[in-house]
Amino acid sequence: MIGKVYLVGAGPSDVGLLTIKGKEILEKAQVVVYDRLVGAGILALIPQEAETIDVGKRAGNHTMPQEEINQVLLKKAQEGKQVVRLKGGDPFLFGRGGEELELLVENDIPFEIIPGVTSAISVPAYNGIPVTHRDFTSSLHIITGHKRQGEQLKLDFEALVRLNGTLVFLMGVSALSDICNGLLGAGMESDMPAAILQQGTTAGQKKIIATVSTLAEEVEKQGIQTPAIIVVGKVCALGNSFGWYEKKPLFGKRILVTRPKERSGTLCGKLRENGAEVVEMPTIKTVPISENKSLKNTLERLGEYDYLVFTSPAGVKVFFDELRECRMDIRSLGTARIAAIGKGTQKELEERGLICDLVPEIYDGEHLGILLGETAKDGEKILIPRAAEGNQQLIQEIEKRTKAEITDLPIYETVYETARFEPEHVDMTVFTSASTVKGFAQAIQNLDIKEISAVCIGKQTEATAKALGMRTVTAKEATIDSLVECCIQNYTDR
Repeated sequence: MIGKVYLVGAGPSDVGLLTIKGKEILEKAQVVVYDRLVGAGILALIPQEAETIDVGKRAGNHTMPQEEINQVLLKKAQEGKQVVRLKGGDPFLFGRGGEELELLVENDIPFEIIPGVTSAISVPAYNGIPVTHRDFTSSLHIITGHKRQGEQLKLDFEALVRLNGTLVFLMGVSALSDICNGLLGAGMESDMPAAILQQGTTAGQKKIIATVSTLAEEVEKQGIQTPAIIVVGKVCALGNSFGWYEKKPLFGKRILVTRPKERSGTLCGKLRENGAEVVEMPTIKTVPISENKSLKNTLERLGEYDYLVFTSPAGVKVFFDELRECRMDIRSLGTARIAAIGKGTQKELEERGLICDLVPEIYDGEHLGILLGETAKDGEKILIPRAAEGNQQLIQEIEKRTKAEITDLPIYETVYETARFEPEHVDMTVFTSASTVKGFAQAIQNLDIKEISAVCIGKQTEATAKALGMRTVTAKEATIDSLVECCIQNYTDR
């Protein structure tokens, strides 16, 4: 059986700029061959079971020669695999995508091209520079600024100047002086606006706007890191007044989210809305306890319980999945009052048509236990379906206040995930439970845990992070909105 190769453009780095089709293909991949320019947020979408091959392509630093990359794509496809060749930007814009197809065509390997958002347009846009504007220019020209070490830049600068349009040079940082001098020597006005844009759409985004005659000098003063693109043209003058991305409250911050993948969407979305570069690195996953006879037996007498207590959205899901598996539905709950530890769990229940009777004002096990202890009467039955290693403070607080009959029922286990990709730098790490902290500590290898700024959802999570030596701040409430606000406040205070 012959496999298939997909050349997927990953865009400039921001996961939100990956196309819908690109995301769909990536999430079904069996093998992913990726470049260093692909954003960490996009790499996080790769299925855990997929084989990943880092070919390390970046200007001046190629871990694997192009010919070898071509052979890898061919070999994996011949093994019958669905192969994604994940490339920064667009695979056909200076991405050598055409070269990678030649060997596939020779060997009759099926392939598809999924175009990507090119940095030549998106990075200027994130820096407030429109590459065309009717009052300034009506044409755009994208040029490679790459040159071999020791060789001259082979560009027709006179032709470029005559075009009188916006010029975008990709891979041209090392040739910046040659480019500027070449344009000036070909007759371009010395006060023509020009910009260099570093790591656009990421936490490392930085722009320097000057003129063709002063840009190289400004870069020498201020410094610049690759990857970066050079833009020359009158539209560069709009970069300061049209700047928008850098005004977001979390601009310039790379935030790691450790929540389970299926639960992280809302949190990641809100952080990105506020300008953060978000890297998803789930450190735990919840796994239903297999062959759970205790749960099945409990469900058979579910109508006997006076209180049904949920301590996590995961618990709600596992419980009602098992209820459905047993051909039962919410009618089986009888007259039981429903309690939830917080808003996330409450929302999960409401989506199943259940309105909570009890939710503590402070969303943690201690205060849920206090509320239940003060509400439940002696002899009433309380069912708590939750994690195998649940916080015992919940039980203790109930027992301090009432002689209710408590069934503490393990229905799922928390399993630590292995980190596949670790970002080079993280400004903040968000933890939504003590178990995510423990999982993170086990997963990381290259990050100094004592340098981690931990944003925690509650006291128990904070205590776990502190015990490992992390610097901590804690949200005022155990909600997603409060976590995001805590990230913003932490950044502002610093």
